Amino acid sequence: MSKQIALTANAPAPVGPYSQAVIANGMVFTAGQIPLIPGTKNLIEGGIREQTQRVLESVKAILEASGSSLEQVVKTTVFLKDMNDFAAMNEVYATFFTSNPPARSTVQVAKLPMDVLVEIETIALL
Repeated sequence: MSKQIALTANAPAPVGPYSQAVIANGMVFTAGQIPLIPGTKNLIEGGIREQTQRVLESVKAILEASGSSLEQVVKTTVFLKDMNDFAAMNEVYATFFTSNPPARSTVQVAKLPMDVLVEIETIALL
């Protein structure tokens, strides 16, 4: 079984040796997304709410470019700089996964790229 690489201009371009998403065996695996503005190397302004919104908009664009959607997500992993941001992140997250939400792990990490507040990766069905 071969793998395919997905790429869209509607999400931040990879800034290293990785792909926005890999499609394999009927699944889409997205790279962790941080709150970069597509087409730039600039972070979205604001706090955890704005950053979570931007990240999930990027995830949505990548999934759609891969032939999938948020409704097909089976698992997410959320990396937070500060677990005290969990409730605010969760409020925004809930607006993207309104019914039959995926399984999720949320962990606090010591540091994220560019010192952002949140990074999210997903696994979805095609």
